[in-house]
Amino acid sequence: MFRKLALTAALLAPIAAAARDLPTAPYLPLDMATTAAQAALAACAAEKNNVSVAIVARDGSTKVVLKADNSGPHTTASATGKAFTSAALGRDTAGLASFIAETPQNAGLRDMDERLVIQAGALPIKIGGALVGGIGVGGAPSGDADAACARAGLDAIGAE
Repeated sequence: MFRKLALTAALLAPIAAAARDLPTAPYLPLDMATTAAQAALAACAAEKNNVSVAIVARDGSTKVVLKADNSGPHTTASATGKAFTSAALGRDTAGLASFIAETPQNAGLRDMDERLVIQAGALPIKIGGALVGGIGVGGAPSGDADAACARAGLDAIGAE
């Protein structure tokens, strides 16, 4: 009996050791993503702007898309592309657009990935200093208005 127990422990020890060494990564839970998207949509609705809001995870996969009634047909793609851009590059899209405009040799950033939309209206989602996703808004009269709604979404979940 003791030999079987010792053999089992010896065989399982490397598995237990490997499990302890697995990396961990922060992520954006679906309920938080949904809360942020709803808050952003509500902030834009309060300003009479019919928009779409997209939340993507750090890896760029779409977690939530909300499309307001009467929002334009282009708004979903715009919001998703902006959110993807913020998550992929870890910065706000207005700042990125300015960076490219001020430094023309970086214009190639626009062509890195066909999913990138480098227009104001998206913010990276950071929780506890960790980048966990991006929020994008499309359809308000200006990128600044889109970004303000995105900020309301971040504020609703306590993100940076």
